[in-house]
Amino acid sequence: MRESSGQQSVPAWVQVSRGRNRLMRPTPDLDGRTALVTGSAQRVGRELLLRIADCGADVVVHYNESEAEAAATAAEAREHGVEATTVQGDITDPEAVDALFDAAETELGTVDVLVNNVGDFDARHWETIEWSAWRNVVESTFYGTVLCSRRALGGMRECGWGRIVNVGFADSDRMHTHPVNFPYFVAKTGVLMFTRMLAADTQDDGITVNAVSPFAVENTVSDVSGYPRGRPATFDDLAAPLLFFLSDGASYISGENVAVDGGRLPER
Repeated sequence: MRESSGQQSVPAWVQVSRGRNRLMRPTPDLDGRTALVTGSAQRVGRELLLRIADCGADVVVHYNESEAEAAATAAEAREHGVEATTVQGDITDPEAVDALFDAAETELGTVDVLVNNVGDFDARHWETIEWSAWRNVVESTFYGTVLCSRRALGGMRECGWGRIVNVGFADSDRMHTHPVNFPYFVAKTGVLMFTRMLAADTQDDGITVNAVSPFAVENTVSDVSGYPRGRPATFDDLAAPLLFFLSDGASYISGENVAVDGGRLPER
């Protein structure tokens, strides 16, 4: 009988399985990547950014007016052992978008991951919303997503790798048409259409473009008794599909939208 060398060969199927496990682990390895999350000084954007930092990415905290909060978020991100910086800018202004990306790239290099989180809303009946407020909702939610994505694409294409995740709204893929907060629903529907278009337009560039769409998140101030499962989504609920989309295991998934709504049916 042949003597054992002390080392056992690993069957091919086990090697493949181990490789798949690395790809499909719940948190992506973002070491060496730079992530920019719009509107990340506070609330949902802050929570998403900190979870990305926990995966090893250097992070860019974007704000428009909340300078102190942005600095505090950046400081907390550094506790995860990554680099962090803050950038200010109005994402509805093309020149301001160029400037904030220039600042981010100067500090931390090419933006590999972009999360388009900003989106103002106005929870009034559509007839009572002033035109300036209507425009603000559409421009911050939809135009801001387009402008930031367009600015990020050059660096991502040059690197041959990029991840864009847009924050939608759970009912927007169903053409939600409630008369209250209507401009927001219109803008979020545009975000999902843009997501699908951009996914197709970048399919040969090593870039994926997807969306995560909550109904309500835990910072929502509202009566939650009628929500699915009796609660809003937690920040971790929303971060779960986001982090999957950022992983190597999702490299063939693009143009998709995950509704984080607990199984809600708006027609019920």
